[in-house]
Amino acid sequence: MSPTEIPMVLVVDDEPAQRAILTYNLEAEGFRAICAADGEEALLAVTEQGPDIILLDWMLPRLSGIEVCRQIKSRMATRNIPIIMVSARTEEEDRVRGLETGADDYVIKPYSMTELMARLRANLRRARPASAGQVLQFEDITLDSETHKVHRDGKILKLGPTEFRLLSTFMEKPGRVWSREQLLDRVWGRDIYVDTRTVDVHIGRLRKALMQEGGEDPIRTVRGAGYALG
Repeated sequence: MSPTEIPMVLVVDDEPAQRAILTYNLEAEGFRAICAADGEEALLAVTEQGPDIILLDWMLPRLSGIEVCRQIKSRMATRNIPIIMVSARTEEEDRVRGLETGADDYVIKPYSMTELMARLRANLRRARPASAGQVLQFEDITLDSETHKVHRDGKILKLGPTEFRLLSTFMEKPGRVWSREQLLDRVWGRDIYVDTRTVDVHIGRLRKALMQEGGEDPIRTVRGAGYALG
């Protein structure tokens, strides 16, 4: 798996030791980890970094985990990011409240690191079907992540590797608006310096490839925000 395909996990916890332990274990399991120490910092990280999944502590300074979860799930651009709520609250009503607020899973402290990683992978498989080797479909476009083939209206299209990763990102979350910075992070990787104008160039190539056999342009430019599929 290339660095750009490694899922990014946002760890939200106000305890430095807990953040360090989770970061260590996540990186040992092959994930990328970023951290936030309070609710406001978490919302900023979600907007700027676009994580693939969030490990969210309930008890946080400034904004509670419940409120952070509610805000993330209420926004069109972020509602599909899976959230695993992590809490020392053991009552059934707390678990129900967390799930009803929008959390995709609920883990009680203290937890088994093995179980947490298993739940994290399970939620990622549901959220990122391309990473699990599934075939993605959007209108008349089909993308097979295992064979790296793209068809439109039954006709095979020729895409470069960067354009393929861009399309895969778009097709995993149709309708989501991706900023240039988020696309750079997801497609090129955080450790590689690429000018944001490079995104525009590759979007142009992707559009041309998608229309090489006819059909309308499925990629929408959102002025001042970025790009979206559909």
